[in-house]
Amino acid sequence: MKNVIEINDLHKFYDKGSHALKGINLNVGEGEFCILLGLSGSGKSTLLRCLNKLIDSTSGEIRICDEDVIKASGKTLRFIRRQIGMIFQQFNLIKNLTVLTNVLSGKLGFVSLVHSVTFSYHQADIEAAMENLKRVGLEKFAFKKVKNLSGGQQQRVAIARALMQNPSVILADEPVASLDPATADNVMKYLGELNKKDNITVICSLHFLSLARKYGSRVVALKDGVVVFEGKPCEIDEKKFKEIYGEEAEEVEIR
Repeated sequence: MKNVIEINDLHKFYDKGSHALKGINLNVGEGEFCILLGLSGSGKSTLLRCLNKLIDSTSGEIRICDEDVIKASGKTLRFIRRQIGMIFQQFNLIKNLTVLTNVLSGKLGFVSLVHSVTFSYHQADIEAAMENLKRVGLEKFAFKKVKNLSGGQQQRVAIARALMQNPSVILADEPVASLDPATADNVMKYLGELNKKDNITVICSLHFLSLARKYGSRVVALKDGVVVFEGKPCEIDEKKFKEIYGEEAEEVEIR
């Protein structure tokens, strides 16, 4: 299996001295669905943001699609980011614009300045946006404003937006943390379909082990900025679960 992402001895210090990532080594292969588990503050979000250089790493190496992320700038960084679809916990949508316009904004890195400022797009882009909305079951909502959609629907809009890049990798930063269990499972289902049908590599941070078992092909657990487990979801027993989350933690099932 070809590695799409290679991380070597990655460290991240924040300005106040917090050592968020402590020598992370991790390879993610093409078509994997890799789940990041861990408590809040374990380093999951920091790692995802380092991968597409939303924040700068302090030291180490990150390579995505054979490109050096840490050293990248200008055209090279734009090329790397075009390979990566990013999905956030809080959706990061423009609530007063339509669903279709939000999905089309996923092409902003590919269009001219005039198009990006005026939100005007080629017909081919509009057709692609409608097709991506169909894939997440929202084509009938294309001309509704995002603010009128439920949380689960908004996250599916965010997935459709990410698909506009035709990404090799999707990074999902706790995409279901603010959703109820049934809706969370529904959103994860769409990510799972993209992984299987399109062979898109997915790295998704989660809190729920049950969702990791259902959708992940591999789990990487972080604790205090260190990898404390790497393996198949089924290998996390009660003892390992408590090592990751603490002795008082109890697993919550989402079915």
